[in-house]
Amino acid sequence: MRSSYRESDVVFLLKDITGLVEPKPSEEREKEIQTGRHYCEMLPIEYVPSEKYMEVYQEALENYGKPMALAVGALADKIIQKKGEHVVLVSLARAGTPIGILLKRYIARKYHLAVKHYSISIIRGRGIDDNAMKFLLGKYQAQVLLFVDGWIGKGAILGELKKAVASYPGVSADLAVVADPAKMTELCGTHEDILIPSSCLNCTVSGLVSRTFLRSDIIGRDDFHGAVYYGEMKDADLSYAFIDAIEKNFEFSRNFQVMEPSFQEPGKKGEEGIAEGTGLDEVKKIAQEFGISDINLVKPGIGETTRVLLRRIPWKVLIRQDCKDDRALAHILRLAEEKAIPVAYYPLKHYKSCGIIKKLADA
Repeated sequence: MRSSYRESDVVFLLKDITGLVEPKPSEEREKEIQTGRHYCEMLPIEYVPSEKYMEVYQEALENYGKPMALAVGALADKIIQKKGEHVVLVSLARAGTPIGILLKRYIARKYHLAVKHYSISIIRGRGIDDNAMKFLLGKYQAQVLLFVDGWIGKGAILGELKKAVASYPGVSADLAVVADPAKMTELCGTHEDILIPSSCLNCTVSGLVSRTFLRSDIIGRDDFHGAVYYGEMKDADLSYAFIDAIEKNFEFSRNFQVMEPSFQEPGKKGEEGIAEGTGLDEVKKIAQEFGISDINLVKPGIGETTRVLLRRIPWKVLIRQDCKDDRALAHILRLAEEKAIPVAYYPLKHYKSCGIIKKLADA
């Protein structure tokens, strides 16, 4: 798979389907998704970021470059401690890809280790790319593989990962993330609901690679899951500008711990093996209170709220009551105002904000 990243930073185990799929606008995709079509069978139109997008992104990068770099360092230290020097990073395309690159670079600079890094597809409701897994297991021992993503929102992908890896003996379902406000894993850089700036942009901060795609008329039985390369957007590509901005804030003088000591191992298990008492329970409560039958329309956390406002058809934004003046949410409040999306102050527990997507009947 082509990308604007160097192969020394990441190898994409994806099929290049550039020119084979006609992208759809947000409104059309939203209607099709909510009437039963799977999101992985379509691709969104990817736009060159507008001035408004870039204001949001630059503000996020300025405010969160340092805390994100510290969280990446904390996560990298834990990865080496847990998996050892032979770890192979397997980022989940596409949000996990820049995180994997940052982890690889931090580990190289602090531990002088050249760890391998691949990026593969996992799709909610469709599972992980079996051909990509077979490729990796043909090259590496199962126990050295470690999956990487940006953050855990309500845990949908973590639940998907747990189900998927049961088919691969010896492969761990651990998911290494920068931020885990849902408090579902200890393998994170922080449990704080911080904004990961790359969540503000699409392909232009992800190597000019699209979301992953899976449809039987395009992806054959022996193919990797697919993605498109947007080479025509190279003049707007910020992929390495983002990597460099975070990397310049790395610190190597000490071993970091998780940035908050409040994590407690979750207790009993809920549906799909996800622990009760986590962010998923809060999402279910929100859905019930607002009369939403599909919890996939509830997107908790700063990063997910930002994505709802920038990419989806939003209905409402919830802000934690004690975060009215939190500058971390300034861009969310500004975008909500510009799009005339109502904001409600709500007693969130795990998150600082939550975006709710419009139901089809309301769209």
